[in-house]
Amino acid sequence: MILLRILLCASYTILRKFVEMNYSGFSYRRKRLPVKPLPNLRQLRYLVALADHSHFGRAADACGVTQSTLSVGIRELEAVLGVTLAERTKRTVFITPAGLQIAERARHLLQEAEALIEMGARAALPLTGQLALGVIPTIGPFLLPRLLPYISGRYPELRLVLREDKTGALLERLAAGRLDLLLMAFPYDVGGFETMALFKDPYWFACSPQHSLADAQCLSEDNLNGEPLLLLEKDQCLHSHALPFLEAAPRRMQTTFSATSLHTLVAMVAEGMGATLLPESALSAGILKGSPVVTRPLSDQANAREIGLCWRRQSMRGEEFRALGRLIQTWAKGQQG
Repeated sequence: MILLRILLCASYTILRKFVEMNYSGFSYRRKRLPVKPLPNLRQLRYLVALADHSHFGRAADACGVTQSTLSVGIRELEAVLGVTLAERTKRTVFITPAGLQIAERARHLLQEAEALIEMGARAALPLTGQLALGVIPTIGPFLLPRLLPYISGRYPELRLVLREDKTGALLERLAAGRLDLLLMAFPYDVGGFETMALFKDPYWFACSPQHSLADAQCLSEDNLNGEPLLLLEKDQCLHSHALPFLEAAPRRMQTTFSATSLHTLVAMVAEGMGATLLPESALSAGILKGSPVVTRPLSDQANAREIGLCWRRQSMRGEEFRALGRLIQTWAKGQQG
């Protein structure tokens, strides 16, 4: 037994010395890779502000910091990225092509960071916080004054920031992340955006009391054959889809004037300069109040626009937007009743 212990101790000593001689300095620890510095959100916010304002002073004001603080932040970001973002002179600042590309990507990163914060808040209570809503001019003045109080009554913590513009411009802002949601009219080719139909908004024929069709009970396409129509500009919904047969048979009716607003059309019709088509929502909102213009229904039910919502497909607020859409549908049914 004693001999066995001596042999085991000797074997252990020999093995230890063998390991020390052949593997001295060897480490089983995984070699650490150098950690690359990353830009922070503060630096990205400075860059986006500088790209938007092209001026250090105005960009600093927008960020709520001093000009020197913003300048240091931009230099730090340039050092991290290894690229010049802005070319400075005594009077002006030019954002480099690389700077513009990085600023646009930074804008999306900031939006995602803000979305994370809002997601946490919405986890406890949906439809709270800020929502940037775009609306077209043929909807905004006629629906929003009645619709917004209804929404606020159901979701008092929801803060709507409104932007009124033509559909094409609103879609551009939606794609850029500057808007969260659009209230618009369909049909309209929105590409890869998500949409939700809300309710139909029929068009009515509007004319002066002296018009030959002023006493008609209900009008069809044949009744309007050759009638001079006053419409909105081509990039507005009234021109593109007020009547499907405007595009199918353009020679059947004459477009004599293109206006920029429905109120302008009403004024022109009141003066006997032609007839037009007005959405029912505008009539319900009192657009003809104090005007001699008369309206007649159209027999073709297809002659209606569809009011709906549109948002980015990858938006994390999709379920909220659908909930808001269902609320608007409930409101619309109440208006019809």
